[in-house]
Amino acid sequence: MHFLLPFFKWCDGTWLGETVRGSRIYFPIIETFHLLALTLLFGAVIVLNMRLCGVIMKNQPTQQVAKDLAPWAWWSLVVILASGIMLFLSEAMKCYASVPFQVKMVFLFFAIIYHFTIHRKVSRSDREPKRAWGILVGTVNVLLWLGVGLGGRGIGFL
Repeated sequence: MHFLLPFFKWCDGTWLGETVRGSRIYFPIIETFHLLALTLLFGAVIVLNMRLCGVIMKNQPTQQVAKDLAPWAWWSLVVILASGIMLFLSEAMKCYASVPFQVKMVFLFFAIIYHFTIHRKVSRSDREPKRAWGILVGTVNVLLWLGVGLGGRGIGFL
């Protein structure tokens, strides 16, 4: 991972990183938006995956629930990524040495890939998935996003 050190140093020295780091109010404001968006995203993920597992909204087609929640999930993810970049730039060197940050990034990578491939294919299908398949796909999705959130919490504490 030493090959990434120049990139992290560059990020740490950017104008935006220095501005956020140098302010007493920018970081908490950005983090508030980051956490609110994470809450919205996780709420959409939980509701959709509970439907996928057949726990709630059994009279609603999974495909319709997925389409209804998609804007919430999409815009939450946009805010999370934008605010996350700003937070990262302000403490890039701290993140470089942070195992929770590395864990969060791995989970984020796989959560995004999984969510927009396998999960999307199953949740947006014209046919309802078989219960066991819905439970598997929904559980994996929740665990991946939960890993992102827990990794993020660990950054501040470990």
